[in-house]
Amino acid sequence: MVQFRGSVKERWHILYEDRHLLGIYKPAGITVQGARRGEEGLLFRVREHLRRRYGGNPFLAPVHRLDKVTSGVVLFARSEKAARRLAEAFREGEVRKVYVAVVEGRFPLSAGRLTHFLRWEEGSRRVRISEQPFPGAREAVTEFRVFFRSRELTGILLFPETGRKHQLRAQLAREGHPVVGDRRYGSRRRTSCEGAILLHALALSLEHPVKREPLFLFAPLPDYFPVSGPEPREVARLLGHGQGAE
Repeated sequence: MVQFRGSVKERWHILYEDRHLLGIYKPAGITVQGARRGEEGLLFRVREHLRRRYGGNPFLAPVHRLDKVTSGVVLFARSEKAARRLAEAFREGEVRKVYVAVVEGRFPLSAGRLTHFLRWEEGSRRVRISEQPFPGAREAVTEFRVFFRSRELTGILLFPETGRKHQLRAQLAREGHPVVGDRRYGSRRRTSCEGAILLHALALSLEHPVKREPLFLFAPLPDYFPVSGPEPREVARLLGHGQGAE
């Protein structure tokens, strides 16, 4: 039986900083931007850190999102120019992303592509998913590569080509292998970290919005994951970082 390591309350921390942007590690259990009145999301906490450190009223804008239950790399812009350029880069698919998911059961394939059609259902707070188009649905595409298998669990690297809400969680559940801890999409297991599922935004590869240089941001797996993820150099290679792909 696979054992889950540790049970920790993690803190956010800075992965990368310059005057144009911030790369932050977001622990599971907090939102990027507070969703409810009085909730202090990551945006508030990082802005307060900058205010204490530098004074004034610093500009800070999230340019993408992670679900509250997901950990990993989050990028913030520190200027309007950077925010505009980063938003365009995400919109045009110029930012390469890789996630790690630990799912229930033995995933049958070693590598491939998942293609589905998704529509967010506000009433159920989850997505409706199908292999065929249906009214209001948008296509969701994710490449995957398995890196770990046991009798009970599979570790998968996920490379989303689109950025739909709950895309990875819904696609894996549709395949019959929900993310561990994701009870919204049918998981029967719990994790040892309160408020977390075993889905982690491992790395981003992009062109710096102002310096126009390749930028690679990596956040190691939290201790409560029951697997060891790939090394940063291997992840950078898989994303094509430093090979003229940016």
